[in-house]
Amino acid sequence: MSDGALTVLDGTLLRFVEPHRFDTNGAVKGTEVLELADAAVSSKLFGLSLPESFKSNALKRIKTDAVTFGDGSFNGDDALSKFLEYVNAIADELSDDPIAVAVLDGKMVRDCLEDEDDFAMLAENLFTELDGEDRGKVGKSEIIRALDLMGIDMGIPPISEFPGLNDILKKHGALGAEMLGQAQFAELLQHILQDLANELAADHIVFIRNIRVINGSKLRKLLADEIQLESVIHEIFKGGNGSDRKSFTERMKLFLGKFLDLPSSDANESVSLFYDLLSSEVDDGEKADELEIDEFEALVKEGFVKSAAVLDGEPIIHNSHT
Repeated sequence: MSDGALTVLDGTLLRFVEPHRFDTNGAVKGTEVLELADAAVSSKLFGLSLPESFKSNALKRIKTDAVTFGDGSFNGDDALSKFLEYVNAIADELSDDPIAVAVLDGKMVRDCLEDEDDFAMLAENLFTELDGEDRGKVGKSEIIRALDLMGIDMGIPPISEFPGLNDILKKHGALGAEMLGQAQFAELLQHILQDLANELAADHIVFIRNIRVINGSKLRKLLADEIQLESVIHEIFKGGNGSDRKSFTERMKLFLGKFLDLPSSDANESVSLFYDLLSSEVDDGEKADELEIDEFEALVKEGFVKSAAVLDGEPIIHNSHT
């Protein structure tokens, strides 16, 4: 699933990894299995190398660690089995804890350049932003700030992540002290973006974004844990008692907001949409207070199942700092 420069890796792509065919005539070292599996995973995830902590969590799923796995020795069939087991563990880890990444391949930059009116407006807005003293001119090197202002959301990588951008700037003399008028600034920006789009098309980059993705995995785990689920159901059941009586839907929203650590619906449109869908999917519980606990339990379970399905179809994405 992607959103402009944002792509969410949820393990789906890894379900189609091509199995490696190991030599059946000799022993295969565990380190080789891990290296080949990591390479296969990376090729499916746009060349991204997953953090070591993430790989470690995946290995824990199959009750091992990098040292133990690496010290192993397998025949061809067992090596294939271990390869697939590890890849599936990474897919499961991504399913439970999706990663948001930026995949920059130049398409967004090309789209910006192809619409002349949109590009002219963009260049004008950037020039105005940079010309804080309203002199009608900006330093040539201010083009770097313009690219920063455009940022990842417009397909522009940070120089720290894409050293080739610095070469493009040098090529066009963008590090000089010369002053530029608006037309000259727009022309320079256009040339730099054209070269950048070509570079990214030939060698796209991908890096992890500091963005949180909330899907239905936590609710599915709750549904599978009978002891915790029973405690939660009683907590929601009691939420309807007393003078501050709330409807079933309100109680579900309050619990899910806290349990999933959702951002405010006022600050995040996807949360508001989730609550709207939840209200339409679950029984509104007008008679929930008249139900016995076993009937109420069935109502809550149904609400959790539907909520998980909604979140799997439309995960909530938000900045982890907000």
